[in-house]
Amino acid sequence: QVQLVESGGGLVQAGGSLRLSCAVSGSNGSIMRMGWFRQALGKQREFVATITTGGNAGYGEFVKGRFTISRDNAKNTVYLQMNSLKPEDTAVYRCNAVQIGGGISWGQGTQVTVSS
Repeated sequence: QVQLVESGGGLVQAGGSLRLSCAVSGSNGSIMRMGWFRQALGKQREFVATITTGGNAGYGEFVKGRFTISRDNAKNTVYLQMNSLKPEDTAVYRCNAVQIGGGISWGQGTQVTVSS
């Protein structure tokens, strides 16, 4: 079983930056890829970014070069660097891990609030 704990959220002004972290523990050797999703109040969950064990990354269309996903295998942590933040980026950000065999684990999430 995989446990995920996010951190790094907070309140930031528009144009600012935040770096989210997702610490992984448990059976992390079974993880194929990890990702970040977000859900704003009253909206559906939205894909933000994903990264494979090989380091290949993909992003949601709205990112447009503002966010970067990365991983530090030594620290068992995945990061989401978010720059040029906009008020519409306000949401709860959650990381997930997709395991061999199809199992998916989710963290509890971290709130990001961008003020205008």
